[in-house]
Amino acid sequence: MKTLVSAQAKKLILASILAFAFAFADAAFAAVRTVTLSVPGMYCAVCPITVKKALVKVPGVSKAVVSFEKKEAVVTFDDAKTSVKALEDATFEAGYESTVKGEKTK
Repeated sequence: MKTLVSAQAKKLILASILAFAFAFADAAFAAVRTVTLSVPGMYCAVCPITVKKALVKVPGVSKAVVSFEKKEAVVTFDDAKTSVKALEDATFEAGYESTVKGEKTK
């Protein structure tokens, strides 16, 4: 009987460990990323302020540096909380189309 209980206890412990691992798997693979977005539609000195405000409102964004001169935004974000698509959507909703630097607009 002692061996049966011990085997059941081992299975329960193993199941608990696996459940815990799957529950926190996203956090384990999350990474802080930095992406450069091309924002060609900025035409005045106020545009970068609008773009920055839109980007920092996105959950997971920790930093946004927007340059009018370069017409780009360098954004640091937690990829477990947001995505590049969400960043592009945020600038679009603010009135500025953006794409990852180096990629073409479709």
